[in-house]
Amino acid sequence: MKKITNLMETLHSIAELSQLPGPLFVAIGVFDGVHLGHQAVISTSAEHARAANGTPVVVTFDPHPEKILRPQAAPHLLTATPHKIALIRDLGVRHLLIIRFNEQFAATEPEDFVQQLVEHSKPLREICVGHEWSFGKNRRGNLELLKQFGARFDFGVIGIPPVTINGELVSSTTIRQAIEAGDLAKAALMLGREYAILGTVVTGDNRGKKIGFPTANLSAHNEQFPPNGVYFAKAKLEGVIYPGVVNLGYRPTVDTRKSERILEIHLFDFERDIYGRDLEVRFVRYLRAEKKFESVEALARQIDCDVKQARELSAA
Repeated sequence: MKKITNLMETLHSIAELSQLPGPLFVAIGVFDGVHLGHQAVISTSAEHARAANGTPVVVTFDPHPEKILRPQAAPHLLTATPHKIALIRDLGVRHLLIIRFNEQFAATEPEDFVQQLVEHSKPLREICVGHEWSFGKNRRGNLELLKQFGARFDFGVIGIPPVTINGELVSSTTIRQAIEAGDLAKAALMLGREYAILGTVVTGDNRGKKIGFPTANLSAHNEQFPPNGVYFAKAKLEGVIYPGVVNLGYRPTVDTRKSERILEIHLFDFERDIYGRDLEVRFVRYLRAEKKFESVEALARQIDCDVKQARELSAA
């Protein structure tokens, strides 16, 4: 089954590759975060396809393979699948294959995976991956084995060398650690953009509205949160950017249960009902730590100061 969204065609089985005009140039990876290293893989494949009048295709997986292979130790995501799809689409990708990663697929031998790609491409001209990409049962497949398959089945193999910034390897793990530590600047350098979380707006308790600062509460999808606190942020809704203030944490002044971290954003001069909509929240600048105030009135005064500071940053 195919789905056309904003000029990007989304495929859900390797067999559907046969519907695309060849030769095919395939960029493969998990692409969690769609960081600068991932962008190098995708853009190189697209450039080679254009030069040969071929069709570039990005291939990724859902869910993150670690969710199946090591569910108890799986990392927080940098991008949930809907967010990853949106970021890949923003790169100008026109064909995306999302392979369902389950136990059955995890048991696929590397040879069988490659043979399926070859069989359903008309023809397969090139596969582009990161330098450390592994695939197939027990992760037995690697760049060297892929090159052997390329020689056998007559397609090229490109391994993109490491991308480094300030001498440090750009990787999802490094970015995740930077976000967890609150180093948003380092994360943004490696991502090529501000770190963002895509969440669905859900019903809250309206406490923000009662004190004059209505907020949209977001249900995230196991993404990596930065440290608790207040942030100047920007939200993207339907392609439009709205500045605002994010509060991330347990809201100790109004909620003593400390049951779960809440991500909520107050958008400036915004009054629309957006329940059930997806909102991309970009963390731009850390403003202050979360703290318990002696009263709701004191909290409201502080939020007013936060909003003023964020408005100044937005206008700068």
